This record gives sequence, C-alpha cells and structure tokens, in this order.
Amino acid sequence: MAINIFVPTFRTNEILEQIRECLEIGWTGLGFKTVEFENQWKQYTGLPNAHFLSSNTVGLHLALNIFKEKYNWIDGDEVITTPLTFVSTNHAILYERLKPVFADVDDYLCLDPQSVLKSITPKTRAVMFVGIGGNCGQYEEIVKICKQYNLKLILDAAHMAGTKLHGKHIGSEADVVVFSFQAVKNLPTADAGMICFADKELDNLARKKSWLGINKDTFQRFNKNKSSYKWRYDVETIGFKYHGNSIMAAIALVQLKYLEEDNAYRRKLAELYDQKLKNLKHVEIVKTAPDCESSRHLYQICVPNRDEIMQFFYDNDIYPGVHYVDNTEYAVYSYARGSCPKASLKSKMLLSLPLHLRINENDVDTVVQVLEKAVKTYVSNEGSVSYISR
Repeated sequence: MAINIFVPTFRTNEILEQIRECLEIGWTGLGFKTVEFENQWKQYTGLPNAHFLSSNTVGLHLALNIFKEKYNWIDGDEVITTPLTFVSTNHAILYERLKPVFADVDDYLCLDPQSVLKSITPKTRAVMFVGIGGNCGQYEEIVKICKQYNLKLILDAAHMAGTKLHGKHIGSEADVVVFSFQAVKNLPTADAGMICFADKELDNLARKKSWLGINKDTFQRFNKNKSSYKWRYDVETIGFKYHGNSIMAAIALVQLKYLEEDNAYRRKLAELYDQKLKNLKHVEIVKTAPDCESSRHLYQICVPNRDEIMQFFYDNDIYPGVHYVDNTEYAVYSYARGSCPKASLKSKMLLSLPLHLRINENDVDTVVQVLEKAVKTYVSNEGSVSYISR
C-alpha cells in the first residue's frame, strides 16, 4: 500500500450529524455554524477575534487590503516576506499592488531576523511571518523588530493550528493571524480559513469586507428579529465574497474536538523520525525551535541529490513532498532571484516525509529504510553534511 505525504482523517459520522443540522433547518451559508465555530476557535486559541472565511489565501488578502486602507499605504509600499512558502502568501501582497521584499530564512526555515533588519526601508509597512510546518522559528525576535520599527505583523499560520509557544497558542502578539483549514491541514475541512485581528474595529471591518461591503449579513438580518426579515442594508465599502459557510464550519467544529489529540500523534511520529534519522549520514533534520510545541504539519529534512532521492521513493510507492520551492525561482518573483542564498540552497534539498494520522511506526520504519537505501544509492561520501549545512 502506498504511503502518501498527506491523507486527512475525518470523523465521518459526527461530521454528518453536524451537517444534517444545517440541511434540516435549511441554513448552509454564512451564520449558524460559522458563528459557533468562531466562538469555539476564540476559546481554543485565546485570540480576541475570529472571523471564518473560505480560505487562508483570502484571509491574507483581506488583512493587507484592510491595513492598506486603514493606514493609507500606497501602491509599491513594501511587505517583508519569506521565499519559502506556498505562493498564496506572496500573491496576497501583489493583489494589493504592494511589493514583496524577500528576506532569507534561518535553520528553522522561518524568517531570519537579521535578514529582516537588513531588508527594512522607508517604504516597509509590514512583515509577513510564515510558521512553516508549524514551527515558531525566531518569531519572538520578529515581534520585537515589528514593534521597534512600527511595522504591522501578519502571521500566516496556515500550518499552525495548535502550535504553542511557551505553552500558549501562537498569535496573540501579531496584528493579525490567518489560519488554514484546507483539506490536508491539521484541522481539515474541504477548504476554509480564519482571520483573527487583534483590533476589534478591524475584525468588524473584515466581516463587512468579506461580504461585499454589506453592513449586515443575511444571518444577522434574519436572526435579530425572527418575526420579520430585515431586508434593507447599506453597502459601506467595496468588499469581496470571502466569507465561510456553515457546511465547512460544521466539519471544522468536529475536527477541532480532536485537534490536540491529533497533533499529539503527529508529534509522536515526528519523534520516531528523529530517533531513527539522527545517525543517518547526509540527512539533516529541520529542527523545531526551543519552547515551540509545533503542530507538526510537516516533518522536513534536507538531503543532497533530492530529486533523485524523491524518484527512488516514488519507485518504492512512497510519496513525499517539497515545501517549498524558493518563490524567487518563479517568473513572477524573479526580480528577487539570488537575494536569499540560504533559502535557495535549502529549497533544492528540502524533502517533507509522510506525516499524518493514518501512518504508524511500521510505516515510519519503511520510510526510513527506503531513505537509507536512497542515500546509499545517490549520495557519495563526498556529499557530506558540510554541503548540506553551509
């Protein structure tokens, strides 16, 4: 049987019962379950505000759109970001005609604070921090930099559902946090996201903008006074159709019940990989930052001859992944090509090993054994760790 990098687990019967409620009362859109999930997410994370959206990507765009309008940013203003991320992180910056300025990464594959400092200019308005794989990296240093230079901190927490730093859920230090509940994330739905502004005023604005600028959503108009439907509303600003729906929220409500348990299992698998790979020559394990209890969305290593090793895995019915290609290698971001040498090097060596709830210790053993064979086959003695780490 194939061992895939991602296979989501759904508690089907419980989810179907939640969805049944939506169908029986005839309310599958914004409201009902979305409100319930927002409240539970705030309780779980300790974040003051939470608005359920259709994806993480729209949340990142909404955050930048609101900041640009609120703080009078202009086209061409700069957002410092990482080249090691899914392209949606950086596309969201371009949607608002802002400029992604790429800073290099550290050994955790997160933004390197020293590179961020060197990237600040008079046009810098924000820093986009990506907790890749659930890792906190040097997040606290980035928080200090943003405060020192009066920059907005946007936390792309697509991989960080359940990540804790010093025992507290990540995100309260940021101006806005955006989570993903996409199909293969730690809290999977079909696709959804959550935007969590620190400022209640901006949370209220996000609710309007995610529903086309309308000042009362359909659920509010129905629910305030059930004896009559309040059909009249105002359109106070230009917005988007970015809100989430009750079907996705129904799935999320069940998945949230198991998030801590599921993440604990993922960390157990990661510890098994750590034990079995620690002495394997030519393999560098991407470490988790101190005091970070990672969600462990990914288990990442760096290896020489990565592409050949990946093909060897495929030939043995194992399907790892790459997270991610250095974004400056893509044509749309080629203006920054060569500006982040560490990210460029790591990108050519990164490999994400299978990590999900449906694999067990035997599967981990199989993956490690195939990796050992691949390294022996494709990495010479000269392909040393010094090359990996330089």
